Amino acid sequence: MFDRDAEWDELVRFAGIQRGGATLGVVSGRRRQGKTFLLDALVRAAGGFMFTATEASEADALRQFGDALGSYLQEPTPLRFANWDEAITRTMTLAPAGPLPVVIDEFPFLARVSPALPSIIQRALDPAGQRSNTQVRLLLCGSALSFMGGLLSGTAPLRGRAGLELVVRTLDYRSAARFWDITDPRTALLVNSIVGGTPAYRHEFTQDDTPAGPADFDDWVIRAVLNPARPLFREARYLLAEEPDVRDPALYHSVLAAIADGRTRRGEIATFLGRQPSDLAHPLGVLEDLGLVVREEDAFRSNKGVYRTAEPLLNFYHAVMRPAWGDLERAGRARQVWPRLQRSFLSKVVGPHFESVCRSWTRWEADPDLLGGYPSRVAAGVVNDSAARTQHEVDVAAFGRDEQGREELLAIGEAKWNETVGLSHLQRLTHIQALLRGRDGVAAGRCRLLLFSGKGFSNDLRAEAQTDPDIQLVNLERLYEAG
Repeated sequence: MFDRDAEWDELVRFAGIQRGGATLGVVSGRRRQGKTFLLDALVRAAGGFMFTATEASEADALRQFGDALGSYLQEPTPLRFANWDEAITRTMTLAPAGPLPVVIDEFPFLARVSPALPSIIQRALDPAGQRSNTQVRLLLCGSALSFMGGLLSGTAPLRGRAGLELVVRTLDYRSAARFWDITDPRTALLVNSIVGGTPAYRHEFTQDDTPAGPADFDDWVIRAVLNPARPLFREARYLLAEEPDVRDPALYHSVLAAIADGRTRRGEIATFLGRQPSDLAHPLGVLEDLGLVVREEDAFRSNKGVYRTAEPLLNFYHAVMRPAWGDLERAGRARQVWPRLQRSFLSKVVGPHFESVCRSWTRWEADPDLLGGYPSRVAAGVVNDSAARTQHEVDVAAFGRDEQGREELLAIGEAKWNETVGLSHLQRLTHIQALLRGRDGVAAGRCRLLLFSGKGFSNDLRAEAQTDPDIQLVNLERLYEAG
């Protein structure tokens, strides 16, 4: 178990609550994050019961559940239930003397074919039902984020019933580097831009193959990612194929391809696909619900926003692999193909990912003293320059609160992955800073300047930063340093 101490502690606490009555917990998170691993470890440690559902009819699902429960209870024959009311009633008798974890994994598969199941569980949890006679600690788990969140929202039957609502998230970029045993920050970020923070890709999907260092990165991509004999090669395709809400995979892949190509606004995506923007409301909404795409508000215009791919492997597939799929599918061709894919990799994958990491560092890792305050919001944005009739993109904009609770702009920043950052970049930021200070509705009087680089900084910029504490230079070592 790695970097899941907080999640494990919550599960252990919930499973061991010493009081009468059944309790409910909900565990969610994207696929491949280790939810099943955590819950399986919990029931093994506590002697609990775990059932993992599959896509099946209601009758078949009940049969599978009866088989699993009968095996757990060591019954001489499988249990047979006429309906879920009988099955849940029997399940609630498992813990008459003390707390016992009971896990139903992939719960959305069951609820989709048996819509009454949440109501049946709700009734079993009522004090008037089975709740006072059992100490079952029931955990419902699933990867369909919108569905799992909806279980406890609004007028849903289980609203207000859960004592635990746990989301198992991907590893952040620093934790991912430690998980992959990568100490070189440049290699760590390059790997992270492909596989992100999904734990399963470290072992099952790459056979524990990790780049030995910067000189081994290209060879690692060829042997572990672009190798059609490795599971990671087709994983991006399977991510969508596994989702029951995705009815038209071609459309969803096209939407993701547009985003990977830099078309991040709905209108741009629609133009790329030859459709109307209104046609994309549903597919974009589904991708957001699945946790595969996120909509980020513009830092300076609340009514504007961009879509970004939340799963780096999907972005890598659509920007790099998909255009050359025919060549890559032929075993042994990756070594010849990869050199001509590297330009797209750097511009469409690593560059945007580096900007995202810089925003994450600013939001969660940077010393508040460096920013002049604690950041409550960090985003990218666009600043209009009416005098020059142009627009300026800002990679990092950090906002905080002043003593009166009003929002103020703490810092703006520019991030360049494969470019030496110099005085020209500082001058551009200084110009944007002046534009923001003269803009109504933006408190930017104390705005500081952050310059991020994956390649380094010029000597004259370093000299300038040494004399001005409001200019901060952040390299890869600083992004990855602990504390």
